[in-house]
Amino acid sequence: MIVAILIGRKGSTGFPGKNTTEIAGHPMAWWPLEAARQTLEIDITYVSTDDPALAEIGIELGAHLIERPPYLASNMALGEDAFVHAHQVINQELKAAGTPPELYVLLMANAVTISPAQIREGISQMRSRSDLDSAVTVSCYNMWSPLRARKISDDGLLQPFVPFDVFGDPATLNCDRDSQGDVWFADMGVSIVRPRNLDALGSGLLPQKWMGQRIYPIKNVAGLDVDYRFQMPQAQWWLENS
Repeated sequence: MIVAILIGRKGSTGFPGKNTTEIAGHPMAWWPLEAARQTLEIDITYVSTDDPALAEIGIELGAHLIERPPYLASNMALGEDAFVHAHQVINQELKAAGTPPELYVLLMANAVTISPAQIREGISQMRSRSDLDSAVTVSCYNMWSPLRARKISDDGLLQPFVPFDVFGDPATLNCDRDSQGDVWFADMGVSIVRPRNLDALGSGLLPQKWMGQRIYPIKNVAGLDVDYRFQMPQAQWWLENS
C-alpha cells in the first residue's frame, strides 16, 4: 500500500491563502494532488489541513481528509509534526484493514514543481533498494553555495555563515558560483519515505528529518515550494516548461 499525504494549513503569514491561489489555471494545491492522482502506484491520498477551501480541493480529487489539529496549524508548527500526526491516523486505519502502508509520498500544498514521472522514479528506487530511507526531489542551485552564505554580526557587518576553512584552504577559494561543484537542495517537491522514518524522526538528517539518513536524489530543475508571491513566476515557468 503506497499512501500520499499532502499537508497545508490556512494561516500563512508570508503569503496568505497561498495554497489555494491560482497558478497556471488551477489552485496551487491542485498540482501536487493531481500529480499524485496520475501516479498509478499510489493507492490512496490523504490531505491534512485546517483549511476548508483546501479540503474541498482534496475532496474533488478523491482524497481522504485528516483534520489538522489547531496545535499543528499555528505559525510555530512544524511540517514534520503534521506528517507524523497524519502517519499515526493513517497507520491506525490501514492496519485495522490489514493493509499497513509500505511507503509514504509526502507532498506540500504549496509545492507545485512535481510530476508523476518523478514520483514514480522515487517509488521505483525505494522498492528496488532496501538500503534507502527516502527519495526526494532536488534542484541544483550553485548560486546559493554555502561559500556565499553570510550572517550579520553584532557590529552590523557581514561575516561568513560557515568558516571558509570548511571548504579547504581559503587561499585557493574563489567566488565563481561553480567553484565548489554542484550544490543540490531538497526543493520540497516530493519525499518518498518509509513509515519507519516518521516513527523515529530523531534519527533523521536536518532540515527535513523525515528523509532519514540514506537519501536518493530525484533530480529536478528549478523546483521550489512557494512561500512568497515573488516566487510565483518561477513556479509558473516550471509548470509551463517541464
